[in-house]
Amino acid sequence: MRKNSSRLETICLLLYSGGLDSIIAYKILERQGLTVKALRFISPFFGHEFKNREDEARLEALEKYGIDLEIIDVSRDYLEILRSPRYGYGRYLNPCIDCKIFMVKQAIARLDSLGATFIATGEVVGQRPFSQRRDTINLIEKEAGAKGLILRPLSALNLPPTPMEKAGLVDRSRLLGISGRSRKPQIALAEEFGITDYPQPGGGCVLTDPILSKSIKRFIEIQPSFGPDDVFLAIIGRRFLFPDGSWLILGRNDNENKRIMSLLKKGDTCLCTAEGTGPLGLWQKMIRDDDMAPNYERWYERHKTEVENIFSRYAKRGRGVLFIEISRDKALDLDRLSNNERKSFLC
Repeated sequence: MRKNSSRLETICLLLYSGGLDSIIAYKILERQGLTVKALRFISPFFGHEFKNREDEARLEALEKYGIDLEIIDVSRDYLEILRSPRYGYGRYLNPCIDCKIFMVKQAIARLDSLGATFIATGEVVGQRPFSQRRDTINLIEKEAGAKGLILRPLSALNLPPTPMEKAGLVDRSRLLGISGRSRKPQIALAEEFGITDYPQPGGGCVLTDPILSKSIKRFIEIQPSFGPDDVFLAIIGRRFLFPDGSWLILGRNDNENKRIMSLLKKGDTCLCTAEGTGPLGLWQKMIRDDDMAPNYERWYERHKTEVENIFSRYAKRGRGVLFIEISRDKALDLDRLSNNERKSFLC
């Protein structure tokens, strides 16, 4: 346990998922007079909807739940976990144990800079069969170097007393002994704390989705050096993989069109209808830079007709298809596009 000068100055870092369990954990600790800072780690696989709207999310958490929230993007470091998790995957591509170890390490690394004494989670013993068993909980603490630093307010009475409780920083008698998969105790507590609008369980991590996890796995296999933005190509829109490893991603709605436009980079081809409505497409080459020059024309001609036919099936019949080559490193400058191109991008 990290030392702190007085009980009144005790700061706790809470691993915050945005779900009811972590909200209740925050409130239980806050009710004991502790200062709680909620840390929400995000990546392309969880919490990605908060990317580039962190301030809005912080304000929403404060206004809706009274939670002091900090959002931290851990995408690049998390990708290393995903490529080769020490403790393997769950049912799909979810490295749950390695993920939890990673999150705990990230929080511990911020204890001193945020003046905190320990970390807490909203975990409930027995709620998740893969990562919230007693033996797994002990493993995570050991591997993360967090022995004696983690408090689980919802299940504390089912676990041995922590150093924080023994030192009187936290009153053990006011902690809970919830276990298992039932959410009735949490729902009752939400009513007690006056929390009525809270997320329902499920969803969250796209790596547990059977369809998306398969797509991400395939993406990893053909593009082992992928970065955070590249991952979005495997989880949005309709996706088509060609024999040479190139991808075609088609937006299914306006939000996906905008997301696709933000992911365009040098060497990509953008597809849109001449009329400026309907889907937006991103055609990305997987050919290495040193192979691009001699192979580009052959690659382009081999697949252009196929790509156009696929795109046309998702646009209204009779529309022309514009192929726009992306030559700049940054996002497209809409002011430099032709009228037809600009119309297409603003659909």
